[in-house]
Order: sequence, then C-alpha cells, then structure tokens
Amino acid sequence: MHTVVVEPSGAGADDVLAVARGGARIELSPAALDGIAAARKIVDDLAGGPDPVYGVSTGFGALAVRHVDPALRGRLQHSLVVSHAAGMGPRVEREVVRALMFLRLKTLASGYTGVRPVVAETMAAVLNAGITPVVHEYGSLGCSGDLAPLAHCAQVLMGEGEAEGPDGTVRPAAELLAEAGIEPVVLREKEGLALINGTDGMLGMLVMACADLERLFTSADIAAALTLEALMGTERVLAPELHAVRPHPGQAASAQNMRRVLAGSGLTGRHQSGIDGLPAAPRVQDAYSVRCAPQVAGAGRDTLAHARLVAERELAAAVDNPLVLPDGRVESNGNFHGAPVGYVLDFLAVAVADLGSISERRTDRLLDANRSHGLPPFLAHDPGVDSGLMIAQYTQAALVSENKRLAVPASVDSIPSSAMQEDHVSMGWSAARKLRTAIGNLTRIVAVELVAATRALEIRENTLGRGPVLSPAARAVVAAVRGAGVAGPGTDRFTAPDLAAAEAFVGEGRLVAAAEGVTGPLA
Repeated sequence: MHTVVVEPSGAGADDVLAVARGGARIELSPAALDGIAAARKIVDDLAGGPDPVYGVSTGFGALAVRHVDPALRGRLQHSLVVSHAAGMGPRVEREVVRALMFLRLKTLASGYTGVRPVVAETMAAVLNAGITPVVHEYGSLGCSGDLAPLAHCAQVLMGEGEAEGPDGTVRPAAELLAEAGIEPVVLREKEGLALINGTDGMLGMLVMACADLERLFTSADIAAALTLEALMGTERVLAPELHAVRPHPGQAASAQNMRRVLAGSGLTGRHQSGIDGLPAAPRVQDAYSVRCAPQVAGAGRDTLAHARLVAERELAAAVDNPLVLPDGRVESNGNFHGAPVGYVLDFLAVAVADLGSISERRTDRLLDANRSHGLPPFLAHDPGVDSGLMIAQYTQAALVSENKRLAVPASVDSIPSSAMQEDHVSMGWSAARKLRTAIGNLTRIVAVELVAATRALEIRENTLGRGPVLSPAARAVVAAVRGAGVAGPGTDRFTAPDLAAAEAFVGEGRLVAAAEGVTGPLA
C-alpha cells in the first residue's frame, strides 16, 4: 500500500488524494516529530509561567478574558472539544473526513501548533486504522477554521463520540480505538485548540474538487467536439492561430482538445451545404454554444488554475491560532480565516454552472429538428410514437438550473458569532459543500450531452450508409459508450439506466480514456 510521509514543510495535493481516496498509510517523518517536540517545549514553559497565554491558560473566543488555573486546563481543552462538536445534519462523505484529518495532521507536523508528538501520532494511527469520525453537514462558518467538523474528529482521538469502522459500521469511538490498539489521548494545554482551528475541511474539498474538475473539463471538451461533429459544424473555429490572438491558456487547451478529437472526421466542414441527400442547411457560422465552446470551457480551466494556486499555498501553510513561533513567542493571528479558500470555491461554482449551461444548450440543439440539420426530432426512432431523448434534456435542464442556484456565492455572506468576537466569517465550508453538489450535477449534465451526441453520430452514419464518416476518436468513444451499456439509436426504452451508466462512464474517467486511446493525452 502507498505510504505518505508527512514532513514539516506541508503536503501536496497528490498526498491528500492518496489518503482521502486511496486509503494510503501515513508516517510522520523524524523531522516532523522533532519540530512538534520543540514547539511543545515552548508551550510547556509558558504554561508554567504567570502570564496568561491564549489557548494555553485562558478561555476561548469571547471567553478569552478568563485566566484558567493549571488544575483546570485539562478540563478546559476537553470542554473545548466536546462543546464544539455541535454539528447537525447528514454525515459528510468518508473521503472528506479523511482529507480533513490528514490536513490537520499536516499542520500539527509543521511545528507551529504546540501539541505533543503523541497527539499527532494518534491522529495518524486513527487514519491508518481506517477509523473515520462521524462529521455532520452543518456546523462550520469557515472562520476560526472548520470548528465543529474538526471537533468531531478531535473527540474521536479522545475515545469519545462515534466513528465509522473499517467495515463501514458506525460504532462508539472507544470500541473502535480499543480494537485497533490505540490509546485515547488525554489533552493538555493548547492541544484541543490546535486540533480544531484550521481550514482543513474546506481545503480538502477544494483539492478533491480540482482533481474532479480537471477530468470534467476534458470530458466537456470531448462531448462538445462530438456535438459539433454531429451537427456538421465547422472545425475551422478551433484553429490555433485564432486562439493565439486571445492568449488565454485554458481557451487554447480546450480548442486543441476539440481539434484532436475531430481529426479525420468526414462530417465537419459541411456547414455550408447539404451532405449526401440530407437537407441543405447553409450556415455562415455555428451557434454560440458550439462555436464558443473553447472560450467558455477555457475560462473555467483558467479559473481552475487559479484555484490550484490557492490550494498549493494553503497546503504549504500552518493554520492555527495562536501560532507557536521558533523564537519562543506564542502569537494570536487571523490565519484561520477561510476567505482565500472560500473565494476560489465560489469562483469554481460559477465556472461549473456556466459549463453545464452551455452543454445543455448543445444538447437541446441536437434534439430540435429545426436546428439539428437533418437529425430526427429528439433523436427518436419513430418520432410521435417514440419520444427519444426528450425527457433526458428535461433532466439535464433541471440539473443546470440547480447549478445556477448553487453558483450564488457563499463567501459574500457573514453571520457574527461568539458574542461578536468572531464578527466576520468566511462561510468557506458552505462554499465547498455546494461545489461538491455542483460537480456531481455537472458530471450528469455532460453525461446527457454524451448520450445525445453519440446517438446523433450513429444516426448520421446510418443515414449516410457509407463510411468512414466519424472521426477515429469519435468512433472509439461511441464504441466505449455502447460497451458501457448505453443504448444507441432505436425504439424507446427505460432511459434512466442509460443515463446512470453514462454518468458513471464520465465520472470514472472512461470518456477521457476512450478518446485518449486515439488522440493521446489531452489537456
């Protein structure tokens, strides 16, 4: 099994994905353990002194004015965790919790938090044992970090609360730790605060969203190319010299992807005349949803590139309050504020909504006999008796509409908390949660366009009665889609299973793999 070694310098996106989705094991490097121990010595020295230090010898938030007696400091940290484990609603996904815990461990390993090595070692052991704390949908405002989600994880380290075991069953955390041979942690000064004060949940979801969107942007380019081909549009708008005069890198990448998928097509370029007996439908230009596909998808790609930059910076950060500095100071700060992450999560939701919107417009064009240049209404076998993909487009439109609602930014909102001590919050967790939903919807939207485009291509080929007509890449995609259980042209049948199979085909990366089998690696 793959092992991720946690170093003081931070973590990479691949590390997060390996732990969250791949179940990779975790090891703390000797350098990380040394740094943790050095920072802990600073905390121990301050804990023995007379001066109040936030997080060490005081209360929290609006209660930071109280100096806490040494005899009560263990209770202080325990109380912090259990009181902040106040989430409600459905459980969040296992991969999100694993990403959240790994990223908190990454910060502990930075040597800026002041926990004892045993705390970090216990967190690594819990992850390696496949124990996943129960974390709820609601509870984070994205400032002072993802407090409630992280508190539910910290509670499990103490042997309290509930968690999902390796077999998927939710049980008391104490039982799961005992079975794994893990000793619960008894928290000391600063440790409860260090376990819950970070942007780890929203960051983990951003890292996974970036990985998913990288695949989806390429999938959308492939689907757009197939639609252009099925509509007998022109590939001349994809020429590199046209995109060079507007030098957005994402736009150039999308145009190149489409051009490579369409290479060798016998259907493209027929936009100004009929083709072998099909009705002539002279067009000077294709519709925007076809012609501007690289511009829209490319803008999304550039947004994704910015989001990756923010994620990389955050992955290299140590987010905690207060921070234990190497010179012995313990300083309060505002690095836990989730604005940098929340903004890009919202930016991506806008890009996702617009990419889905243009995909749906292309699908509608394929299904409309007045605009599809010779294709049957709704791609039906016997229109009037058969409805074809009419209602598949309804489903797609519903998903597009939902994504438009999810594109409303969460990060522009703020609700004061903690008796106005925490009077401006990021709502980054909420931005991350809605982006995950939007990405799932986009996968379905692209899948519907794929179903329509592949059916339209086969209808074109069957109508022409000769070949080769399709581009080699399109032919490979059509064959792979049919192999995945999605029906081609024919009389009506139960549509939902076809759409579900297409969704899995796109979501699992098989669409990209099928095209790349001909084109080579796409951007």
